[in-house]
Amino acid sequence: MKHIPIHETSGWNEYELLDSGGFEKLERFGKVIAIRPEPQAIWQKDLSEAEWEKQAHVRFVGSSPRDGQWIELKPCPERWTISYTLLQGPTLTFQLARTKFKHIGIFPEQCLNWERIDKELRAMNRPEINVLNAFAYTGGASLAARVSGAQVTHLDSIKQVVTWAAANLELSKMDGIRWMVEDAPTFLSRELRRGKRYQAIIMDPPAYGHGPNGESWVLEKQIYELVGKAVALLDETQGFLLVNTYSLGFSSVLMYNVVQQHSKPGDVVETAELCLKDRFGKRLPLGVVTTLKRG
Repeated sequence: MKHIPIHETSGWNEYELLDSGGFEKLERFGKVIAIRPEPQAIWQKDLSEAEWEKQAHVRFVGSSPRDGQWIELKPCPERWTISYTLLQGPTLTFQLARTKFKHIGIFPEQCLNWERIDKELRAMNRPEINVLNAFAYTGGASLAARVSGAQVTHLDSIKQVVTWAAANLELSKMDGIRWMVEDAPTFLSRELRRGKRYQAIIMDPPAYGHGPNGESWVLEKQIYELVGKAVALLDETQGFLLVNTYSLGFSSVLMYNVVQQHSKPGDVVETAELCLKDRFGKRLPLGVVTTLKRG
């Protein structure tokens, strides 16, 4: 098994993890500082509770595992934007907003996946590169693939977040992404029947969820079959698969086994743990990224 080092984000100018602990995280998103739940922050905070509330504009308080409400501690906008500049130069701009699920429209640790996507696609050096981004949310990976010149299909089962991703594309002064609102396993099965091939497939499946027609999704039960479909859709001579998973108990070893079993001779499989480092040096784990590279 080959592991690449634990990643830490360093390319953000408008985002920072200020502190973490007590099952929460204190984050700066541009001009807004937020307190949000974080089940993996099991250690103690370095700053006092009073200092957290003094700094923060808003705090999310959960009422159930799936929703809650934002408590405003000082005036702040309902919607705002932040930008991330890739190492190759292009800038991605994202609209942020407070949702009832504690999310605000971006996962900052994903910038490392965006950098990897941009790098791998540019290195392919071919006239046409087709990319599928499944469970694509608000489109960070779709934008990163598009700036490299690839033809991108953005797939998500929730129409509202696809609309959100389209707004991010416009804010980033780009165009040319194909939008699909559909259940990912269903879409991948249909593409296989059509004989479609992609040079890159990106997936960030949730721990659980539902498709647009009520399709049920449970990560543990469906990830193995999903990865199999994705690998089968990859170009036979040159392909890149990136699977991001965030679920308590889903280790890098587990995901390595899943992807490795579907790989072909010559494919290179790697795993790494994504994390953010706060101002006090504490590393907050935020999921596992597993890649397969072919050719």
